[in-house]
Amino acid sequence: MITYKEFNERVVSVIQRKKQARRMAKMAKSPAFQFKKKKAMLKMRNPAKLHMAARKKTIQLFRDKFYPSYKDMSLQQKVIIDQKIIQKYGKKIDKISKKMTMKLKKQELERIKQARKKATDA
Repeated sequence: MITYKEFNERVVSVIQRKKQARRMAKMAKSPAFQFKKKKAMLKMRNPAKLHMAARKKTIQLFRDKFYPSYKDMSLQQKVIIDQKIIQKYGKKIDKISKKMTMKLKKQELERIKQARKKATDA
């Protein structure tokens, strides 16, 4: 069985990514998906998901720091920059993302409390 980390880090082509985006946009409108999303908001994310979220946030911090105009760049430029960042700062990203995972774990508890409170109020 494929793990969440392997699933999240696999490389797909632009065409496949667009195809997935169309499929997910259509699926997101369905009531079953909305219910599943609402129910997932009340649960704690597993350690793999928390780590991946921390890693994404860390990489975004590096992008913002070294490439402030990242959002305005073309897709090909973004790919090149991401490769440079991973190559140059990979070990630093891993180290910082471990610390950020701990912070996210604490924030996760607070997020769940607020979500459950909001669910009971509604």
